[in-house]
This record gives sequence, C-alpha cells and structure tokens, in this order.
Amino acid sequence: MRILFALIPALLLSGIVLPAAISPARADDPVAPPVATTKQARLDQLFVDLRRERNEKAAERIAGRIWSEWFQSGSASIDLMMQWSQKAMENQKYDVALDFLDQVVTLQPAYAEGWNRRATVHFMMKNYGKSMSDIDRTLQLEPRHFGALSGLAQIMAETGHKQSALEAWQKVLAIYPMMRSAQDQVGALSEELAGEGI
Repeated sequence: MRILFALIPALLLSGIVLPAAISPARADDPVAPPVATTKQARLDQLFVDLRRERNEKAAERIAGRIWSEWFQSGSASIDLMMQWSQKAMENQKYDVALDFLDQVVTLQPAYAEGWNRRATVHFMMKNYGKSMSDIDRTLQLEPRHFGALSGLAQIMAETGHKQSALEAWQKVLAIYPMMRSAQDQVGALSEELAGEGI
C-alpha cells in the first residue's frame, strides 16, 4: 500500500518535470500534420493520439505533452503561484501550498490544474473528502483528466472501496490505454475482487 500511496503524487505531478520539447510542425512542411491553433484543439488531438498509441514510451511522451498543456494557465501570476505551491509541496509545507492553491482556484476557477494540484495536496495530507471534492471539480472542467481519475482510484483503494477503485482505473485506461500503473491496478483489483467473490 505504501507503493500505491507514493504513486499518486508522482503520477499527478509527473508532467511538471516533463519537457514540452516537441517542436511544432512548420506550416510549409507537406508531411507534418496541421498544427492545432487553440489549446482545446491541441488537447483534443493529443487525446486522440494517446488513445491510439500502442507503444508505452510514445504514450508517455504524449501524456507529457498533455500535462504541459494542462499546466499552461494563461496567467503569469497563476503560473507563479503554481510554481510556489510545487516548491512548498516538495518541502512538505502543505499548508503553504494550500494557501497558494486556494488563491489559484479563487482567481481562476476554470483552471482545472489548480483544482487538481489542490486535490493532490489534500491527498498527501490524507484529507480524502476535500481531495475528492477538488477531483470532482477538476473532472467537471476536464473529464479526460487521467491524473485526477488516478487520484480518485487511489482514494477509493485507500478507503477500502475496491470496486470503485477498479472502475476509476478502468476510466483511466479508456483515456490512456498504455498507462502501466493503471493496467497493473486493474489486474490486481480484478483478481482481488474475483477472489472475494468466491
């Protein structure tokens, strides 16, 4: 269970360290796919690519690009508060991180990643009810947020709701089929639940 607990912060925050170093296609390049012009269009295409990709490493790169899109708030102030919250989390100063994140979600309530980050801090503090509330808000804003769904699955598992955890992990796999941790959890929980049914 410790490994499971350690997985969520790494999973939810993994996009922070992943570079967005995929150079965009040039408009005059006849082989390159057209470059999506809006954030939503780029995300939509990345999610299509993520569902289709069958190579685990390539899928991880696509997921990293999705995280990069999610982290772009469109506001220098919000971005700065998100950086400060990350630093506070790394130093295990969760109350400080929450102060920044409370400001983020107040100032930009439509920014899904602010809610997701706050959900992560609450999870790390074992405030599962508050974490679930923020996960719910994240998923209202971005229903494909596999990080938030993974967090929900973790909470369900931690609180003994194995069937709900399995369902959440299955939702993750519908969005991100090559996520190894989700595959492993679906397998393990399916076996556990089958064993309990005997």
